[in-house]
Amino acid sequence: MSVSYEHPRPALTVDCVVFGLDEADLKVLLIRRELDPFRGRWALPGGFVRVEEALDDAARRELAEETGLSGVFLEQLYTFGALGRDPRERVVSVAYYALVKLGDHRVKAATDAREAAWFAVDDTPALAFDHDEILAVALERLKGKVRYRPIGFELLPPKFTLSQLQRLYEAILERPLDKRNFRKKALGTGLLVELDEVEQDVAHRAARLYRFDRRKYERLEKDGFSFEI
Repeated sequence: MSVSYEHPRPALTVDCVVFGLDEADLKVLLIRRELDPFRGRWALPGGFVRVEEALDDAARRELAEETGLSGVFLEQLYTFGALGRDPRERVVSVAYYALVKLGDHRVKAATDAREAAWFAVDDTPALAFDHDEILAVALERLKGKVRYRPIGFELLPPKFTLSQLQRLYEAILERPLDKRNFRKKALGTGLLVELDEVEQDVAHRAARLYRFDRRKYERLEKDGFSFEI
């Protein structure tokens, strides 16, 4: 049975804050808009939710359509619904944040995105809509969550050094960390597996490689294990 509503309803969109790590710099993926409003301005990837779509599916579709990214870590962030946030009409947006290993994905702009590019999070242009606010909220969420959930490993290659791991945390938290104390905490989680391998083709002394034991973490989490670095 069809139902008609007397009162106007807002449109619904999804926006995605995509983070990646380049050496010691935390990056965010932006698209340059092809269409009005804000044509030619940089913005977060995203778009309108289809009537038959779940929110998560819409976020993944928009991300794939506008940047070519798929199969990435994606989690719902917050809902933004300030009046006037979109000059076209009343629009409510559900924002997501994604974590990407830069070496595993090649971005490619399509549909209504003129181009897609990575920017350092501390050197982004003024963004369209309220996307500056969405990015700021996503950064704060990432800073908080990386301390008690091992989501940071989504930004690292499968095999990494302890120095790479420390640079990741320093880039996200935006402050230096004591090397000795950090390594003690990281190894103390029991979730880093030391490999019989070292770095290759480096000018300095090759460091030992490690991997994150995701299966062990998932087992421990069920028993109430608390991850903290």
